[in-house]
Formats: sequence, structure tokens, C-alpha cells
Amino acid sequence: MTSRIPPYQGNTRSAAIMDRARRRFPGGVNSPVRAYRGVGGEPFVAVRGKGATVWDADGNAYLDYVLSWGPLVLGHAPDSVLEAVQRAMQDGTSFGMPTEREVELADAIAARMPHLEMVRFTSSGTEAAMSIARLARAVTGREHLLKFEGCYHGHADAFLVRAGSGVATLGLPDSPGVPDALAKLTLTCAYNDLEAVERIAREVPLAAILLEPVVGNGGFIEPEPGFIAGLRRIADETGALLVFDEVMTGFRIAFGGAAERFGVTPDLTALGKVIGGGLPVAAYGGRQDLMARIAPTGPVYQAGTLSGNPLAMAAGLATMAGLTREVHDGIVVQTATLVQGLRDIAARLGVPFTASHAGSMWGFFFHEGPVRTFAEAQQSNVALFKLFFHAARRRGVSLAPSAFEAAFMSSAHGPQEVGETLHRLDEAMQAAVNGQE
Repeated sequence: MTSRIPPYQGNTRSAAIMDRARRRFPGGVNSPVRAYRGVGGEPFVAVRGKGATVWDADGNAYLDYVLSWGPLVLGHAPDSVLEAVQRAMQDGTSFGMPTEREVELADAIAARMPHLEMVRFTSSGTEAAMSIARLARAVTGREHLLKFEGCYHGHADAFLVRAGSGVATLGLPDSPGVPDALAKLTLTCAYNDLEAVERIAREVPLAAILLEPVVGNGGFIEPEPGFIAGLRRIADETGALLVFDEVMTGFRIAFGGAAERFGVTPDLTALGKVIGGGLPVAAYGGRQDLMARIAPTGPVYQAGTLSGNPLAMAAGLATMAGLTREVHDGIVVQTATLVQGLRDIAARLGVPFTASHAGSMWGFFFHEGPVRTFAEAQQSNVALFKLFFHAARRRGVSLAPSAFEAAFMSSAHGPQEVGETLHRLDEAMQAAVNGQE
């Protein structure tokens, strides 16, 4: 079969831009995983995206499964989102005052997640998670938080403890600059270890149990049956709040998020990514009695000059409107096709491999599987992943530059794009198995 893969043009211009960037930014980047420390080599510099494709500064085109790390559920630069932002821009880019779009987006979120009776918009997932921790401590009068190894809740001091994602990729177990006294207030245990959670929750008064309902920042790891429900029971019995960090999973693992998928309602939820359609926006919310503790109706302070930014609200509204249940279900079908195709390729080549998906969020490990904890994820064949990553890139497929990150699909990834992706990744996996890129 004649290869359909366009010739790789190299990354000369990207490399030149990155040389300039490294003189201005730590590592040349404004978020650590982008630096390619987990895979080696030179990052490509993105210049344009449309639909399922992103182009770099050297003219290479990639079928993209990073999708800005999750927000682009309708693909790159969907016309509906661009038009909504352009209309909003004509009225002004920021007011620092209430706008109707804030209310409309909050209503759209609550229509799919009714347990979010009240919300507060922020500009980043870190802000949302940090604010939830403060609120949980204020409500319960307790100081300790419980999180899970490999789960990432932003870079606030309280959460940089066994945080997965870029921390794992860079080999940093924790972060310098976090006071020991504060770090000691964050307890950790293995994801899917319900017995450990029960033991800790009965020994230490917890303000909150926080988790990614499906782990995406330690690689893609799903909860075992009964795990999420078990956390709800333990939280209820011990007086802790149950918090879902759905910055990544929200409106991806199910049309209505984790509560719909698992049938478990959290007390508080953090959202981001999809609700901004590619613009900087996040939110946290939950029961009205809890959220009423936030200033100005309550004493728990949190503020943000750009919170509820009108351009971000417009992008979020257009994205939510475009992500109907029918569209969501269509993306899930294509995600399942891609994941099964990868399993088939690995099986044919005799490569230890496990892959899965939840809705339009997916991932894989070069590991026999199943992978149930971050410790098991770290036992995967990272060296083979690095070869596969670069082989995929040279064949025009963009994957996350870390063995410990989930991947994503969009409505722009149709049967043709998925078929072409599998063709390219088949060649990439063969090359990686043979020690080539």
C-alpha cells in the first residue's frame, strides 16, 4: 500500500523560535510539559489549527489528539465559536462587571449538571481547585485534605503532593517552595484503594476527599467498579466533603460529567477546559448551602478581575450549544473505534499494550494492564512510548508529549480522520518496536 503520509518537513523554524523562547521563558515554555522533557527532542511551535488538524511553524500538519489538553471538544477553530467570540468582542473585551453571558453559561452548565446549584467562574482550574479547598476547610472546620497519587488539581501549594502530570514527567516528587507544614495537611493514597481511604478518613478528620473521577494527569486510569460510590459513602460517614475535579473530565466522560457516568453526586465540583471552548475559564460549584459561604454572601474570600470574561463566556456558550447529546455520542463512537484499532495494532505486533476510553477522553500505556494506580502507570514502558511519540509525530499525528497524560477526541475527528490516524499509528508502532522513530 502506498503511504498516504505527507513527508515530514523537519522543525528548523520551530527550533529557531524555541531558541528565542528559551531566552525569555523557563525552559522556553509557559507550562512545563510543553518543553518535551518527558520525550526528548524539540517541541514544534503551533501556528494554526482547524478541525482535527494543527500546523506547525515548518508547515507540518498533524492530526491532533492533544486538542489544547482537552478544551477543543468541537475541534480547532469551529466557526460557531469564532463567530460568538467575534460578536462578543465588538461589545468590549472585559468589564469587571456582571454580564448576562455569565448567567447564561452557568444555566447551561447546571442544565447538564443539576447538582451545581450555584457556581463561581474563575480563569483557571488551579484557582477553582484552590478555592474549593479553602471552602471545604471553612465549611467543615477541618484542615486536612485527601488526594490520590497521580491526580493533579493545579499548582496551588496544597496540591503539589504526588501530583502526576508534569511533576511526574519531570521527575519531581513534589515542588520546592511548598512549606512542609502545609504539605503535611495534604494526605495521599493510591487511586482505587478504597480500604486506604477508609482507614485514613477514620483516623484523620478530613475537610475533603478530592479526585479526578477518571485520572487524566497520571495517564488515563479508570475507577474500579464501586470506587466512586465507596468514596461517597466514606465522605458521608466521616463528615468530609466529596470533590470531583472535572476540569478535564467535565462534559467529556459523559454528557453530564462524572455524576451522570457513575451515578454519584459530589458536594463540590471544579470545571474548566470544555466550558471555555479554548479560552481561559474555569468554575467551581455545588450545593447552594455550601456556595453561599463564598463572599460576598459569606466570609470565604475569593475574587478575580477577569473572572467571567465576556469573550470566554461567549466561547463557552457556543461550545456547550454545539456539544449536543447527539454530537457527544458521535464523538464517543469514533473514540471507541480509535482505541480498539490501537489495541488491534499492538496485538498484531505482539506489543504489551493497554488502552481504554471514557466518553471522548482516552489513553494508553505500553503495559500488559490493567493499569489501576499511578504506581502501575509508572511501570509502563516509557522508553517505547518515547519512540512511538516521535514516530507518530513524524507521520503527522500529535500526541501528548508525556506517557502520563490522557488524550482527547473532538467532533472534527470523523471516520476518515480516525482511519487515517490508525494507518499512520500502525506505521509508527512498527517503527517504535524496531527501535526507530
